Amino acid sequence: MQGLAMKLTLLRVFLIPLFILAFYCSPAVLGKWSALIIYTVACVSDYLDGYLARKMQEESLLGAFLDPVADKLMVAVVMIVVLQSRPEWWLMLSTVVIIGREIWISALREWMSAQNARGIVAVSNVGKWKTTLQMIALGFLIYQEDFIGLPIWLIGKTLMIVAVILTIWSMWIYNRAAYIYFIANNPKE
Repeated sequence: MQGLAMKLTLLRVFLIPLFILAFYCSPAVLGKWSALIIYTVACVSDYLDGYLARKMQEESLLGAFLDPVADKLMVAVVMIVVLQSRPEWWLMLSTVVIIGREIWISALREWMSAQNARGIVAVSNVGKWKTTLQMIALGFLIYQEDFIGLPIWLIGKTLMIVAVILTIWSMWIYNRAAYIYFIANNPKE
């Protein structure tokens, strides 16, 4: 039987098509609110699943695998949907950097795991800040319209640019750690 943490992770995956339907198939403003609510539930579930897995001792190898996959799928889908709705150069560049980084770091972690050194590229604080800021920025970019006088799109754009800087920084940290490990364990003869 799956624990609550695993159910929350799976919920995040199942919310992806609902997000897409809400964003595209609902009336303009209502659809954006619906999509934002679905996205917010996914973000909250991302926080809760890890917390609950540790607190309720439900940590599992499957959960450790599925959690980041669910996160990356949601982020990639939301970024592509938002980009499609507002094709701007900075958003295209942000989307490529963030999705490209996720693919690269996932591959790096897989490779390091094969070297029995996955801990070398474990999640860092910069990576956590990047994810948090990225999630908040995407919330603003989903809604897009000004709200009670606040320039929602501009706020989202600013937060996303900072998130991209953190994305590049965290990628540098992980790559540097892997490089140092590689050099230390493969000295030239």
